[in-house]
Amino acid sequence: MSVTRTATTRELASFLAGLRFEDLPEEAVERTKELFLDWVASALAGKNAQPVRILERFAETMGPAEGPSEVLVSRRRTSPLFAALVNGAASHVVEQDDLHNASVFHPATVVFSAALAAAQQTGASGQDFIAASAVGYETGVRVGSFLGRSHYKVFHTTGTAGTLAAAAAVSHLLDADEASMLHALGSAGTQAAGLWEFLRDAADSKQLHTGKAASDGLLAAYLAHDGFTGATRILEGVQGMAAGMSSDADPEKLVEGLGEKWAVLETSFKFHASCRHTHPAADALLEAMKDHELGAEQIAHVRARVHGAAVDVLGPVDDPRTIHQSKFSMGFVLALIARGGSAGIGDFTDEALEDPKLREFSERVEMVFDPEVDAAYPQRWIGLVDIETTGGDRITSRVDEPKGDPGNMLSREELEAKARSLVAFQGGASDEAFGRIMDRIWNLDREPDVRNLLEA
Repeated sequence: MSVTRTATTRELASFLAGLRFEDLPEEAVERTKELFLDWVASALAGKNAQPVRILERFAETMGPAEGPSEVLVSRRRTSPLFAALVNGAASHVVEQDDLHNASVFHPATVVFSAALAAAQQTGASGQDFIAASAVGYETGVRVGSFLGRSHYKVFHTTGTAGTLAAAAAVSHLLDADEASMLHALGSAGTQAAGLWEFLRDAADSKQLHTGKAASDGLLAAYLAHDGFTGATRILEGVQGMAAGMSSDADPEKLVEGLGEKWAVLETSFKFHASCRHTHPAADALLEAMKDHELGAEQIAHVRARVHGAAVDVLGPVDDPRTIHQSKFSMGFVLALIARGGSAGIGDFTDEALEDPKLREFSERVEMVFDPEVDAAYPQRWIGLVDIETTGGDRITSRVDEPKGDPGNMLSREELEAKARSLVAFQGGASDEAFGRIMDRIWNLDREPDVRNLLEA
């Protein structure tokens, strides 16, 4: 497809505004339901997390006492703006929400947080909600891919591209035409932010990134709906996002395959409860231990061979001090895998952080840059580990598609089991109540609206 450098944002906006539920293939509709289930469960798992509680208090102080939109972790109702803020933070805190590989972008936490909040205010049908969510996924994935690898070295793409994704989803729910969608993207892009520096301090900023992306995108959409204008070339303009945030932006990524390939079908579910950059190595280590019948005590050293972005994101965390920081430590995640066979949501605890056996094993893990793995990234996230046993054997284990990738997908039974585990983590809902939520989600395209998702 031929693309001019001055037409890309507008061409994308035109497609987004025109997309309808009937345009989506059945497979994309069903996958959107699965992604929504995964998001609801991830949000409920964020209950009681410190950054979420702080943002809840902020919403209670600054927002209305009542409103049309649900805050999932507290079951309070508030305005769409504050519901999007809190749900956006809650759904990202346990690191189990989905990820799109090529764009290195977590779509659900920003798209569903904003879309649900707005849909509950507008009374949108389940079909309209699905279509708007697909629009959000298309936007965030395309913008993230457009901004490229150089962007991700400094910026958290979910906070930046995610603001535009949320704006597009909400704009669709507000029946935006091309012009309104374009202005919403412009106002979203000028607010887009999120820097990786927080990792060095174990700070709470990651939840601010997703909460603000969801709420700022919603803000941009509602403003555009009432005629507020935004930059019409926010992505490719000479002082737009690419100019200030990327050195390898590719305009073709914004529009290639529009209406032919679908972002929801390219999105991965997270199997382990840790940063996705740890997953390929975790899967490779699991496979090696199973194939060679190894126990943790038989492993003298593990070398995880990784792409450059894994070094950038995980490298600063060499001595994790908090549960959230431990999810960004390759050594700690592989220690959990080696000693317990899993890195699930219940494995990351304060007790685990202080466990001398886990700490000792994490010291046996080395993370090194691998040119082959890096060349495949971000389209493919290869897991490659070299293991040296205490007996002197050397084993190399490779996984080309981590568990949860489109080519190694979780079944609906596995997705439901994961969701129930997430919901039980902090008592976000009873198993019986969540069963009723799942029934609604599986029938989402037949629901008259998405209000009252949770029982009071």
